[in-house]
Amino acid sequence: MSTSPHLSVAAKATLPKHVAVIMDGNGRWAKHHGLPRIEGHRRGADSAREIIRTSGELGIKYLTLYAFSAENWNRPKDEVDALMKYLVHYLKTETKDLNRNNVRLEVIGQIHRLPDNVQEHLAKSIETLSKNNGLTLVMALSYGSRIEIVEAVRRISGEVKRGKLDPEDITEKVISDHLWTRGIPDPDLLIRTSGEMRVSNFLLWQISYAELVITPTLWPEFRKAQFFAALEEYARRNRRFGGV
Repeated sequence: MSTSPHLSVAAKATLPKHVAVIMDGNGRWAKHHGLPRIEGHRRGADSAREIIRTSGELGIKYLTLYAFSAENWNRPKDEVDALMKYLVHYLKTETKDLNRNNVRLEVIGQIHRLPDNVQEHLAKSIETLSKNNGLTLVMALSYGSRIEIVEAVRRISGEVKRGKLDPEDITEKVISDHLWTRGIPDPDLLIRTSGEMRVSNFLLWQISYAELVITPTLWPEFRKAQFFAALEEYARRNRRFGGV
């Protein structure tokens, strides 16, 4: 008889404030099961739903999901179109449940590149969930960390050019305040599924001191038990931030 996964007392006492996830492996899961890639994305949405709900129940304050990268625009048009349609479907069907669970929504990335109907539904969901104060779900859409940093440099340069900022006053905080994630604390824990050993242009500035947990589990099979295992691993880490 199976039992529900549970967290140890130590893990509950050291929960990360902000968890970021590179949700990888949808396509490989679909191929392994002889299904079209979009079925992998649909199954991956089930995993996202469970991790969002579990994060809120645990009291984790921020969860950032790498949902669609800037590089993903290079995928076949049929797959991109299907992903955009499914994103709209997800927002239509899940916003009510997110609201019921006191989840707030933020989006980071080149949102202007998304189709108009996607932008409209994102704006509606963000507004609907804006007064909630539980988990903040951050969706990284059309996101790339290098372009995020480039755009931050451009904005800072513009302020210097206009005489609003002295170059000597540019600090780490100034740079952080010009990123798309301004106002969001840096991740404490970065989880990557599918076993790939890379960060794929995700939150490069923000994860400087994050703990990394790489799991071989493909994202469509990543559920509460696997999430708890990552949190247990995080609890065993000694975060020194460059100290001893």
